[in-house]
Amino acid sequence: MNGLVNKVQLIGNLGADPEVKELESGRKVANMRLATNEHFRRGDGEKITETNWHKLVAWGNIAGIAEKYLKKGSEIAIEGRLVTRDYDDKDGNKHYITEVVVNEILMLDKKEK
Repeated sequence: MNGLVNKVQLIGNLGADPEVKELESGRKVANMRLATNEHFRRGDGEKITETNWHKLVAWGNIAGIAEKYLKKGSEIAIEGRLVTRDYDDKDGNKHYITEVVVNEILMLDKKEK
């Protein structure tokens, strides 16, 4: 089992344009929301589509690619790793965020002619 690593692969569509910021260091970071759909049938034959939303974070060159080429609705495949972080809000309540730190992006939209 030592070959297993923290690895996530998802295919879906962006729910909004990437939010890209340039840090003081000049490095870019892109925050994105990815929708993945799962289709199945219930016992009575009714088709069901279940949508899950995933928070994505891309850094550096990948953030630049996202800024330049991706927009709301873009279909992408990503590979990355899961990261969970926490913070305390102004009232002292602890919040947890789980997101995928993206290592690779593959754009799946068909090229326009």
